[in-house]
Amino acid sequence: MFPGGKIDPRKLQRLMREMGMEQEEVKAERVIMELEDGSRLVFDQPQVVKMKLMGQEFYQVAGKARREEPEEEREEQPFTEEDVRLVAERAGVSEEEARKALEETNGDLAEAIMRLQGD
Repeated sequence: MFPGGKIDPRKLQRLMREMGMEQEEVKAERVIMELEDGSRLVFDQPQVVKMKLMGQEFYQVAGKARREEPEEEREEQPFTEEDVRLVAERAGVSEEEARKALEETNGDLAEAIMRLQGD
């Protein structure tokens, strides 16, 4: 540990170089991890850092993940998660309410927003 519990970023970078560790930021829009059970963890707009140490590459992913069920169990929906967020924002409701309205309108964004605003 460093004195006082604080880490000076410049000292940390120098120490990492001395240990042969390289680090670089990876500009990623989305990271998808496919799990053994067939489900997936999806990170939208994550912070990703690639590190090299002793010939090995390591990736560190930070951000909020959402879990998606396996493909065979997933119902085909006529709308995306982006549609859900848009309807929720425009109608001033939760994403859960927006998703329900989109399901009821078979993915019609305008109709879902109007229904939610009319309530």
